[in-house]
Amino acid sequence: MADIIRLLPDSVANQIAAGEVIQRPASVVKELMENALDAGATAITVEVVQAGKTLIRVTDDGCGMSETDARLAFERHATSKIRKADDLFAIRTMGFRGEALASIAAVAQVELKTKRREDELGTRILIAASRVESQEPVVCPDGSTFTVKNLFFNIPARRKFLKTNTTELKHIVTEFQRIVLTHPRITFRLKHNETEIYHLPAVANLRQRITAVFGKNINPHLIPIETDTSLVKIRGFIGKPEFARKTFGEQFFFTNGRFMKHSYFHKAVTEAYQNLLPPESVPSYFIYFDTDPERIDINIHPTKTEIKFEDERAVWQILHASVKEALGKYNIVPSLDFEGGQPIEIPVARPGMEVKPPEVRIDPDFNPFEQEERSRRREGVGGGAPVSRTVVPDNWERLYEGLRSSAKEVTETPEHGKVPAATGTAFLQFKQRYILFAVKSGLMIVDQRRAHVRILYEEYLRMLERGQHPAQQQLFPRRVELDAADRLVLEEIAGELQQLGVTLKMEGDRSVEVVGLPAGIGQDDPEELLRSFIDQYKISENDPSAPARERLARALAAAAAIPYGRALGGEEMRDLTDRLFACREPAYTPTGKPVFSILPQTDIEKLFE
Repeated sequence: MADIIRLLPDSVANQIAAGEVIQRPASVVKELMENALDAGATAITVEVVQAGKTLIRVTDDGCGMSETDARLAFERHATSKIRKADDLFAIRTMGFRGEALASIAAVAQVELKTKRREDELGTRILIAASRVESQEPVVCPDGSTFTVKNLFFNIPARRKFLKTNTTELKHIVTEFQRIVLTHPRITFRLKHNETEIYHLPAVANLRQRITAVFGKNINPHLIPIETDTSLVKIRGFIGKPEFARKTFGEQFFFTNGRFMKHSYFHKAVTEAYQNLLPPESVPSYFIYFDTDPERIDINIHPTKTEIKFEDERAVWQILHASVKEALGKYNIVPSLDFEGGQPIEIPVARPGMEVKPPEVRIDPDFNPFEQEERSRRREGVGGGAPVSRTVVPDNWERLYEGLRSSAKEVTETPEHGKVPAATGTAFLQFKQRYILFAVKSGLMIVDQRRAHVRILYEEYLRMLERGQHPAQQQLFPRRVELDAADRLVLEEIAGELQQLGVTLKMEGDRSVEVVGLPAGIGQDDPEELLRSFIDQYKISENDPSAPARERLARALAAAAAIPYGRALGGEEMRDLTDRLFACREPAYTPTGKPVFSILPQTDIEKLFE
């Protein structure tokens, strides 16, 4: 039997390595920018065409390379950072494995022009699919310029898995942000198709760089954080709770100048915000760890974004305490005010004084959409004594009888199934969250926000199908400054947004002017609506099975729906419920949450026992 074990050719081995290191154009941008930083550059320019699929060019003013080094740099495992295995535990540079250039050259056409300051001429090398096509002297500036063309030209199967230009560009912007946020004293530029997305001059501190990247609106919401221990030094900024977003995007950890992903430390931050964040929100943070390289291991994954700490539990506790301290220092955490004008009155006990316990009225924030939670509270499940029942007004039963007597019969329609008719019914608003009215089988409870989401979702879908433009022009258009990634989201869907009545005018590099909005939406602030829509659209992108129009309608409906806490008049409640039960699917929101519930009369009687 013939031998079957063979050594792979270098070109094939490099393509396999590229599958781990070079996943998309953003990976190339990351590796080349990190090489430029290691070369001591003070200015780095990134240019991409067609989101990097056609061309990526990274230019730096670093130390450059000699003729020999320029050729050797494209060999696999060729590195200037590592001499022995122990060096892996003393790394402070960005790259060290020597895989990036070899992997890039294996799946693209690469040109390198490089020159050292002490040399009169530089070197030009052309490589395609790991094969050196030419090397010659050339006149060029000090530093290096890498030009990468036609990524994955020799691996069509990999190229077809690339996403749209907008999606790939967003990944490039993300990698660009991760690097520029750790090097404020370096000048960076990012261009796409000759349009400048970022021009970030060198600045004195991190706060200035963060503001330059994400816009001046973020500056007043940043809370500094700083802790110095023998194990780790922590510095940076966290965002105020009211600045939290619905999606991830402004959450950054860095260790010794390198971006890292760390879900365990993310939990340390979010738990410090307990009871301070709006529902389903994520706080912003820009946190920098500085520690002895021997205490961490960055050689875990080829992309080097996963870092293992020697004592992660201790670092978790330090981080958690630091965030809580910063929130408390800036009066974010509720506390007793001992310097207020009204002193606390403490009664004095006298002999023979009759002492009566105070009357306690408890409201457990009844939620009809959480049946399990209601049962737990009534039965005392989960530890402790059962929660006391809500104290209801004396006239509640008479009020309910009035509702029931004014309600019409329950109707059944083929398109809705068993759905009560709201016409002719008296309405009540409960906790500025629920709309209550009586039906034959009990008490109908409608979640006002979810109902509006369902209504708007179906209306927006019809607008997209018909190509309507029901825009209500703004008397004073609002100019909103966005970060580059959010601006790209709007550019991608600007046409569809206009069909929904959202008219935008793109201005400058990252500014957007809100010219028109759909009529009858619940948001009064155009900027808040726009930011909320962007967050909701990012969430909807996680559901690729839904058609693009449905995701767009879902996102705008969630952003424009009336919020909880808004008082509604009787006619408003009637109109909302009438529109809800005219929908094709009134029972659930587009994401499957229940819109209404019917509380049987027997359950109502139990509440008042």
